[in-house]
Amino acid sequence: MSRIARLTAALLVSAAAASPVLAAPQTYVIDSTHTFPSFSYSHFGMSIQMSKFDKTTGTVTLDKEAKTGAVDVTIDMKSVSTGYATFDEHIQGEDFLDTAKYPTATFKSTTVSFDGDKPATIEGELTIKGVTKPVTLKVNHFATMPHPMLKKDAIGANASTVIKRSEFNAGKYAPNVGDEVTITVSLEAIQN
Repeated sequence: MSRIARLTAALLVSAAAASPVLAAPQTYVIDSTHTFPSFSYSHFGMSIQMSKFDKTTGTVTLDKEAKTGAVDVTIDMKSVSTGYATFDEHIQGEDFLDTAKYPTATFKSTTVSFDGDKPATIEGELTIKGVTKPVTLKVNHFATMPHPMLKKDAIGANASTVIKRSEFNAGKYAPNVGDEVTITVSLEAIQN
């Protein structure tokens, strides 16, 4: 090998070693024991009622370097928890969630926007009762750190949006029972 060829090879190896390593997107699996979508609405203007769902699955993909991400969540609508068993059954009926026909709801992101190094908004498609509408979740808390017990990377976030339940064929008793529903998702996910 000529001296120029050896020098060129050495420069290429040095350049490759000096190039920054690009981080690959990381996939996190939702921790269903610490993830709770909840919803709240006005009840006859007398109080704000709050309920949650106890079973959620899905994934979050995050590329911190590229500042991109994706969210894919499935909520078991039969796991609704209002704090009162009779109302749990009532809200699962045809006039509201119709869980016999539509046992799950889904959210699939289309765009994740960052503010600095943290997600700020997540745009996506929300499907409830077979109706799909675009929504934007506003992220009001985001953390990434090693999980202290599992010793794996983990993320946590809280995000919320407001929908009109009548747009998802669940508008019985509106406007007496508020049509606007605030959905809040408290999520934790562990690196796959």
